[in-house]
Amino acid sequence: MTTEIRVPQLPESVADATLVAWRKQPGEAVTRDENLADLETDKVVLEVPAPGAGVVKEWKVQPGTTVKSGDLLAIFEEGAKGAAVTAPVAAAAPAASASKATDPKLSPAVRRVVEETKIDPASVTGTGRDGRLTKADVVSAASAPKASPTVAASATGPSGSRAEQRVPMTRLRARIADRLVQAQQTAALLTTFNEVDLTAVMELRARHKDRFEKEHGAKLGFMSFFVKASIEALRKYPVMNAAVEGNDIIYHEFYDIGVAVSTDRGLVVPVLRNAESLGFAQIEKQIVEYGTRARAGSLALEDLQGGTFTITNGGVFGSLLSTPIVNAPQSAILGMHKIQERPVVVNGQIVARPMMYLAVSYDHRIIDGREAVQFLVAIKDCLEDPGRMLLGL
Repeated sequence: MTTEIRVPQLPESVADATLVAWRKQPGEAVTRDENLADLETDKVVLEVPAPGAGVVKEWKVQPGTTVKSGDLLAIFEEGAKGAAVTAPVAAAAPAASASKATDPKLSPAVRRVVEETKIDPASVTGTGRDGRLTKADVVSAASAPKASPTVAASATGPSGSRAEQRVPMTRLRARIADRLVQAQQTAALLTTFNEVDLTAVMELRARHKDRFEKEHGAKLGFMSFFVKASIEALRKYPVMNAAVEGNDIIYHEFYDIGVAVSTDRGLVVPVLRNAESLGFAQIEKQIVEYGTRARAGSLALEDLQGGTFTITNGGVFGSLLSTPIVNAPQSAILGMHKIQERPVVVNGQIVARPMMYLAVSYDHRIIDGREAVQFLVAIKDCLEDPGRMLLGL
């Protein structure tokens, strides 16, 4: 039985998507619900599942095509059996590709794309952390037109090769760029700083982390402390949890905290819904789950929508200080940074303490400097005396 494979219904706020890559070649056998193609929106990557066991008979659009809900993608023949090797590119693939695909430095998602596209990883320039290959790097290399000999020759001068690559932004990267520029153009952004002594938090974690993990099945990280401290500070200074809508200020009486997660495709901000009702273990579990799904490209659009306040942690990459950009339409964002032992004066004595610089960027249209500074001090107070959060002080 022949079936038309069409673009699934896109979320209401998403107008179109880009067919990033086909995961199955025409004539290749697939099983029910196996992914046929990746569709990238400006927020998430959607998979197109096979309606049953069968064969992709024909592609109707090529990678890089912009499509809308209901557009025809391919013709699928249910019940048909595919050939063992159907993709012409497989026969021409260099023998090195197979061995390079098993490189332990490649993530599972990247390794899968390398194996499917038969691209030699050594021929692709990685844009990920420490120069590692990302899924987008391999997909772009597979779909990029081959350079002509004339172009290649013109790129070589007396001092050797001066090659360049022109790669279009992914939908997510383009959306991130638009939102960041929009935030800076529409809001009066300002950043204030403070530093926090994390001695008490680190001692608390050291005492209870083993029992915490045993009882809750989750590691006790730092982020749950910062989420809890932020909520306490937001309660005291509700304008930091507000948003501007026209000439109105929308005060949110709930706390949906966005936690920025870095992925190969860019930064995404999944949201902890009603974070004020979550315990430390629930927060840690949700953050780990969001991070895993974000890096696998399986976050749902609902996971990213909304949010009243955002926390971003540049410290995991070694950042000592930064000025984060507000995640519009929110009005404030907290920036965490690297924990570093520094000499500080405590009770008249110079001692080494684990210190972290904190930054809060805010929309000066509705938030005064006094409120921003006091908000940051409230977070500092909670973290330097974690018992205050438990006692509601």
